[in-house]
Amino acid sequence: MTAALRAAIHRAQETEPSAQQVLSPLHALGRRQLSQVDLIGQSLSTIAPATGMVFIALWMTVRDPGLGGVLTIAATTAVVVLVAVCITGFTRRLAAAGSLYSFVFQGLGTRAALATGTALIVGYLGIAVSVLAQGAGTVLDIGELVGLPVPDHGMWIVAIVILGGVVALIAVRGVRFATRAILIVECCSLVLIVATMIVVRDDTGVSATVQSDPSMSLLPFLALMTVLSMAGFESAAFFGPEARRPLVTVSRTVLITPLVVGVLFVFAAIASLSGRGSLIVDAYFGGLDSGAPWAVVLAVKTGMACSWFASTLGCAQAGSRLLYSMGVEGVLSSSLARVHGTLRTPCVAVLAFTGASVVGAGVYAASAGADSPAFDGVVEIALVTAYTLVAVASLRFLHRIGEDTTWTRVAGVFVALLGGGLLVSTAVDGIVRAALVVPVAGVVIVVSGAVWQTVLRWFRPRSLTTIGAFDTVETTDLLPGAGQLILDEDGRRRIVTDSVPGET
Repeated sequence: MTAALRAAIHRAQETEPSAQQVLSPLHALGRRQLSQVDLIGQSLSTIAPATGMVFIALWMTVRDPGLGGVLTIAATTAVVVLVAVCITGFTRRLAAAGSLYSFVFQGLGTRAALATGTALIVGYLGIAVSVLAQGAGTVLDIGELVGLPVPDHGMWIVAIVILGGVVALIAVRGVRFATRAILIVECCSLVLIVATMIVVRDDTGVSATVQSDPSMSLLPFLALMTVLSMAGFESAAFFGPEARRPLVTVSRTVLITPLVVGVLFVFAAIASLSGRGSLIVDAYFGGLDSGAPWAVVLAVKTGMACSWFASTLGCAQAGSRLLYSMGVEGVLSSSLARVHGTLRTPCVAVLAFTGASVVGAGVYAASAGADSPAFDGVVEIALVTAYTLVAVASLRFLHRIGEDTTWTRVAGVFVALLGGGLLVSTAVDGIVRAALVVPVAGVVIVVSGAVWQTVLRWFRPRSLTTIGAFDTVETTDLLPGAGQLILDEDGRRRIVTDSVPGET
């Protein structure tokens, strides 16, 4: 042990803790508790890769795009990885509970951040509504398979309420418990789906299941559906303040997750080409009426139900952190910033998000059922808007701090241009299909930032100075004797060195 190290340890032992504590804006959350595995579980569950595999098998089997479909899915995966590269430009440098919303503020300012916040709320809430309704419907299908009576359509609403309540309880129970629970659930569903594709082969083709052809050509449609199926890969970024090594583990998760899911999707596409997709598609969409064996139908339905449930929980976890961050900043009601005193979870935000999901899923079940291209189009346009804005923000942010490289510039420009093109094509497709809600939703999301900023300037001007909150060093993070953390006149954190007698 060197003399300098010995002196530092002695100084730490002898120094009294500072009476004035400087805390992180996100201090109320349980900081530094999530491992790499927890973060991967969060992202994987939000994506629900098992459900994506089944829908990819559907389109690969019904429309038979051949090798072009496999290559399209692989290329789309590469594009999503480029989006991940843009996001890691932020996650390697700061941890924020607002994820892309907070990141875009650092690069593009208030209006773009608020528009991103709107896009994320629409996107994550839309996913939660869809997967909760689908999950409840699949649970009822399982009930019928095992002989339980399902009296009428109202039972679907009851199942939605029950599943939503379970999701809320788990999310409030604790973030580590929730991330590990959903990882186990999603892994079980993946095992069931993958095993069924490997073991069961059916060359007889797909029976008449209730499916509609996409209005656009198949390969662009497959690309869009792959992007939608991977939505939520970045959800680990909402948990930066709660991760043990956020600048490392969150970045790894954001990069690893789309690669893993992309491999699973490509596997599903290849399996479908080899005749191992038709039976699993029939089993889920057609049930026993398709002629699929009872055991296969039960296995597929169970796997899908697990995946739908895990995705609902993952969305609730991520969406509640976004609402919490906005509550801390005063952009939304400050009640959303309340955290459970013991469990350290944003309980009010969790209840608000799951409550909205349950109501939305009830309306979805009563009106749209299991097939709503317009609904999916709104979710797609919201998520693509968020990804496009974060790509542009990464260009501005990294250039401003002097840490941009050729690779980050290429990734940012490519994603921004491609994202803009996807927004235009999705809007045009919505107009062609007479689904005007899709382009209207795109316009509303884009202009929401300016409108929201104006409203805040009138009614909550102070919130405009607190947008973009991220986790910062606080007094307890410093080794005693290393100095004191203070706030200067501008509210910036500075470490003031302790004066020690006899030392220079």
